[in-house]
Parts: sequence; structure tokens; C-alpha cells
Amino acid sequence: MGSYRRTVAIAWTLLETMVFLGVLAVTCEGKVQRPEYDDTGAPEFLNPSWMASIPDSRPLSEVTLPGTHNTMAFYGGALTECQSWPLDLQLRAGVRFLDMRVRHVKGNLTIHHGVVYQRAHLGQVLEGVARFLQERPTETVLMRLKEEFSETNDIYAAVVDYVHCYANWDLLWHSRITPTMGQARGKLVVLQDFSGPDLGMRYGSLHIADDWKVPTLLHVSEKWQSVHEHLAAAAVGNSTRTYLTFASGAGIFAYPNAVAQRINGRLYKYLSDMAGISKRLGIITMDFPAAPLLKMIIDFN
Repeated sequence: MGSYRRTVAIAWTLLETMVFLGVLAVTCEGKVQRPEYDDTGAPEFLNPSWMASIPDSRPLSEVTLPGTHNTMAFYGGALTECQSWPLDLQLRAGVRFLDMRVRHVKGNLTIHHGVVYQRAHLGQVLEGVARFLQERPTETVLMRLKEEFSETNDIYAAVVDYVHCYANWDLLWHSRITPTMGQARGKLVVLQDFSGPDLGMRYGSLHIADDWKVPTLLHVSEKWQSVHEHLAAAAVGNSTRTYLTFASGAGIFAYPNAVAQRINGRLYKYLSDMAGISKRLGIITMDFPAAPLLKMIIDFN
């Protein structure tokens, strides 16, 4: 029995080593721009005003829209980098859900992915979103906001100060009630993932699938199953509730870019097979999405 266990342990170690080398191979490749995956510095094309055609009466919970996971995670190496386009190009490419993680230190709110500082602060994000919405008043932006790499559990006052300093109070949708498209135009809808009075909608009120742990690339199929099942649920679920599906994932032996290349490809095929059908899929949040994939998601409206 002991010999068998040692053999299994050795086999598993070799398998993990092969997977790790595969991750390194993907990581060391040059920049890629494919229909489903893009880690270059700019999208293939832009789609800045796509929400203009959505009826004012449609609740935001019934709109299918693309998003980015860890929207500002540009630094720290392959294990922490999740995006390659700057915020303004993400918005102009059609991204409408942003995932922001802030570290709270002495009233400052810096952007982090785990321990890694992303060389930006929340004020720069608010300025960028405000500028975009001023230029494109037909659009709306949803932004999940949570504390990361600090545990003060008290960022509300700092967030309010940043809104007043870097944007304006009227930029926000000030209700936990889901707005219609007409009510949301020109607004930033904060999905509040922190305690305090209502600043926007509550992140926890969404129907969320965020199975982000992908230990190795051998677990990609399990991750895809989670994504597939939640998208299917969004199509038939309660239309008054917003569905949010994270297609992103990572692990020690599965870097974000390696997972994205595989999951984004499956997502692209899944959506391609349903092309031409009007279907509510909710918010689909990705690492390194490509412009054609964003457009495909948008077209479900």
C-alpha cells in the first residue's frame, strides 16, 4: 500500500509539473489578439455607444452586458495580471461592468489585486468613468467596489469623499433598487460590496457565480461547467434579479491568462452557437476579453 501511494504521489507531482510548464509556455508566448482573447494594448475595434439602442423602459437586470474581472489588474506578473487594455479603452470597447478592489489606508483608496498595488487610486477610476459618461450620455457603467488587502471594514466615508473630490454626487445611482435603462443613462451604478448606508445597489443582491479557484489547467472543464450552468440559469431566471457570471479564474498552476485563453474560447463557441437569438444572459465578466467576444455578448440584446 505504501509503495502504491508513493507511485500515485510521484505521478501526481509529474502531472502538476507538466501543467506548470504548460502554464509557463502560455505565459511566455507573445501578445495575442484573437476573436475571443486579447492581451495586446488595444482592442481590435471599439463599440462605445451600444446602449443607445436599448429601450429606456427595459430594467437593467434584463440587459446582457460584458464586464472585466479585476479591471485595473495590469501589474505584478502573470499570476496577478488580468487585463491589458487601459480603463478608457475597455469602456470604449463596450465593457460596462467594472470590478474594483481598493486598499484602505488612512483614508486613501488605492487599487489592488491582492497584495499587489496596481499604480492607481479610486479617484482616477471615478474621473475616467465620469469623463466617459459625459462623452457618452446614452451609456451606464456598473462598478463592483470592495475592500482588498486591508480589513478596516469601514470604507464608506472614504468612498463618499472620493466621489465628491473626483466626480460628482449626481453621477451615482443612489438606490438599491434596480434602475431602468432610461434611469441609468449617464450614471455610475455602484454595486456596493461594503458596509454602510446605501450608495448604490447591493452587490450581494445579485445572483452571482464566481467559482474563481482553478487549481490547475486540468480543472478548466469544471470551471467552464460553472459558467455554462449559470448562463443557462440567467436565460430563464427571475428577470428582476441581475445575474453575474465570472468567466475568470486562477490558481498556482493556472494563471489568469492561461485560464482565460481556454474559458474565453469555450464561451465564444457557446455564444456563437446561439447567435441571432435575443436572450438575457446577465453580466459576463472576463479576463483578457477580445472585441469580437464583447460584441457577441452585446448582440444578445
